[in-house]
Amino acid sequence: MRWFLVLTGLLAGMMAAAAAEPGSPSPAPAATAPLPTQAFAELPFVEGARLSPDGRHLAGLFAVRGEQRIVLHEIGSDFSTAVIIKLPDDAEVGWLRWVGNDNVIAGVTALQQVTGDRWYISRLVGISRTTGKVTKLLWDLNGQNTANLLWVPADGSTEILVAAQNSIYSSPEFWPAVYRVDVTSGRKRLEEKGREGVLDWGADHLGQVRYGIHYRDQTTKAALLYRSAGKDVFQAVDSAQLRDEEDLRVPFLFVPGGDNGFAIAEGADGRSVVTEVDIVTGRHIRTVYAAKGANIEGLALSVDGSKLLGVYTNDPARPVHWLDPVMAAHQKELDGRAPMAVVRIESYSQDLAKMLVRVSTPENPGLLFYYDTVSGNLAKLAEMNEAIGSKRLSRAKMVQYKARDGLAIEGVLTLPRHRTATPLPFIVMPHGGPWAHDALDYDYWAQFLAERGYGVLQPNFRGSTGYGAAFERAGQGQLGFAMQDDVSDGVEWAVKEGIADPKRVCIVGGSYGGYAAMWGIAKDPDLYRCAISIAGVANLRREVNDFARSTRGRLYRGQWEKMTPDFAAVSPIHAIDRIKAPLLLIHGRKDATVDHVQSVKMHAAMTKAGKAVEFVSVPLADHYFSREADRMTLLTAMESFLQKYNPPDGKDNPSD
Repeated sequence: MRWFLVLTGLLAGMMAAAAAEPGSPSPAPAATAPLPTQAFAELPFVEGARLSPDGRHLAGLFAVRGEQRIVLHEIGSDFSTAVIIKLPDDAEVGWLRWVGNDNVIAGVTALQQVTGDRWYISRLVGISRTTGKVTKLLWDLNGQNTANLLWVPADGSTEILVAAQNSIYSSPEFWPAVYRVDVTSGRKRLEEKGREGVLDWGADHLGQVRYGIHYRDQTTKAALLYRSAGKDVFQAVDSAQLRDEEDLRVPFLFVPGGDNGFAIAEGADGRSVVTEVDIVTGRHIRTVYAAKGANIEGLALSVDGSKLLGVYTNDPARPVHWLDPVMAAHQKELDGRAPMAVVRIESYSQDLAKMLVRVSTPENPGLLFYYDTVSGNLAKLAEMNEAIGSKRLSRAKMVQYKARDGLAIEGVLTLPRHRTATPLPFIVMPHGGPWAHDALDYDYWAQFLAERGYGVLQPNFRGSTGYGAAFERAGQGQLGFAMQDDVSDGVEWAVKEGIADPKRVCIVGGSYGGYAAMWGIAKDPDLYRCAISIAGVANLRREVNDFARSTRGRLYRGQWEKMTPDFAAVSPIHAIDRIKAPLLLIHGRKDATVDHVQSVKMHAAMTKAGKAVEFVSVPLADHYFSREADRMTLLTAMESFLQKYNPPDGKDNPSD
């Protein structure tokens, strides 16, 4: 990969600190004209924003001239001193992490040719805030994955712990070893030798490797190898038969002074909980946190990794529960200042005195603030989307309906702000994954479609995360069957409610949702007027069942075979003869998640069969359309296709 370093003031004036109080976005006047497409294509001001430990500096993926850049900046200073890194065209940045106050590391993934096939490759780079120097970390190793970050020091030193492979072939060096790596120089030294069968390692907050996860694919059995603090020898303390969906007790935090640790476990209602266990014996000590009727989405740890501060959940009324009383008090104060919005503490300094705070609603992308807890001052850093500003767009709410077998399905319904008459031209938009879910958050696709006059339903079909283990397992054997029926049943519900016009429904989705869009017009050819697949999977066997080189090939194959017994039978590319509705395919050539060839082959097959199909291949787009120009291409193509085949004003094109 080639990296370009730019020291410039490109962002000058975009983020001047100005004291402001974060109220909820104001509703737009009824007479306001619909926003232009460009407003929705605009990149978020910043994504993945992280404060440095001292709270004085900010790192994130910033929008710079329509493209995302890694930016390191001192808050309140002139942007002419900011460090701006251009991302390589063939890579996606997954995360950023501060190492002290002067360095940031980035995890990068790319899809590259290796031994005649396309492989996912992960690497790390270090970036100096003071000099702008970019340092490749462990790039001299020859493994597929060399970017498994285990630990970052909290004392200002610059050596991190990373697990990395040194070979793609079956050899001792295939199994990842653990290295101490200096982020400023790239120098490394071996901390823990690789062990046959161990692909994953974990460390405590002091930087000692405390566990490894052993796995044997012939038996699909995993074991937790653990050692106490200060000890040298690992012992097997837990095992799990993964093909039977058993789980290991893998600690994410170690309690000082013994062998207790915090882990995520399945609670009595099938939803995840945080539990404290004796790691050696497996004995349950206590339930640290369980969200009633909600699932754990993430963990908020102290900057040094020694303390659990809070738990993120999928409860829209309470998306975060702070266990730390100081953080709970700050959240209460912030909620009081913006009672009609969701206030999320995105990042915080080591002493919890400085915070990045995002204030948003499902109808607005939000505002970003810098919060000084000592003075109580909130400084507005930016509008996340300058073109939208504080306007409140189309109203979104959670709805629930019954699937045809009686299972309760939840979804997000967005109704256009410029229309009051029903029934509406309608879009059903299944999410990606499929192990994911849509929440009551701002979604620029849904808001764009609503702005154009469509009602939009985002169903969390069976198999989605966030609703407990039983709901997830309800998807097993049902990929392409009941999972797809749940989407169609959402349309039927909207029709019965008088929301959707049954003759004016299209299905739109990305990634797995793109698969569901293609499969929807094959499985239910008379239900949908058109379909749009964005980075969708057309051939399940090639995409998800090719595990010949994977160390967990048998496990993964078994997991997917639990989802459907016959990949070909539910692959859109094998069901083209059933398709009646026109299909639009949109796919980025730089997609490192779903291969661009999926859409290429679907387009060729549809064309050969004489079916109505259009294909927009976007040369520089990745899986997430993280360039503004690519988002503009995406939205424009969607709007043009829908205007042609399902116009929001109901006036069909006479030429169709």
